[in-house]
Amino acid sequence: MYTVTLWEFAVLAAASILVGFSKTAVSGANTVSLAIFAAVLPARESTGVLLPLLIVGDLLAVRTYRRHAHWGTLVRLFPAVAAGVVMGTVFLLWAGDAEVRTSIGAILLLMAGVTVWRRRTAAQAEAPATTPDADGAGARLKAGSYGVLGGFTTMVANAGGPVMSLYLLSAGFRKLGFLGTSAWFFLIVNVAKVPFSVGLGLIDARSLLLDALLALFVLPGAYIGKACVDRINQRLFERLVIGATVLGGLQLLLR
Repeated sequence: MYTVTLWEFAVLAAASILVGFSKTAVSGANTVSLAIFAAVLPARESTGVLLPLLIVGDLLAVRTYRRHAHWGTLVRLFPAVAAGVVMGTVFLLWAGDAEVRTSIGAILLLMAGVTVWRRRTAAQAEAPATTPDADGAGARLKAGSYGVLGGFTTMVANAGGPVMSLYLLSAGFRKLGFLGTSAWFFLIVNVAKVPFSVGLGLIDARSLLLDALLALFVLPGAYIGKACVDRINQRLFERLVIGATVLGGLQLLLR
């Protein structure tokens, strides 16, 4: 097992609680967990420890919000996401920790800025959308660009959550549709990433032993998120998602 002090384990446990919370309440808040794991453990290896914990959270999220997924959106996204995962795998073959942190942090901040600008522009022109984007050339182009970025960032640093959160917000998803669609999306994508992570040496017996302990803390986090989600209104929900994205991006750039 990785050698960690009692204090470091407590910090990782708190980050694991946040993993569960992010899966059932504020998707995108998981970037804080990403930064914590990368600070306590070697940054590259931390992604292999975090991935199984994310899958545990995904299973809990699917169990809670499985009826609210928008499968048309998922079908549009998956081909581009697959391409992004392959690109991320190639990137990891040569990139060091510094390159990974800088790249992901810059992408998160850029996507947050673009999303805020688009939503303000849309608010000036008309009322915000209340249903997902209809199928069309524009929707397919947007799904393709976000999908590639989401696949790349989720493979490189498990940071696809903020990218896909920004896509779902920009597509007009309300809270339950947002959570149901993202729950199924990340369960499928994260399970598909496991063979790549094993092949890169990011998941091994040591990481799984640590995961076995930390997974116990994902469960209460998911329960807290489920209890809180109905008390978070739509505007606050969107601000929390974008705020968590900016915070995670800054942490990656400044560390």
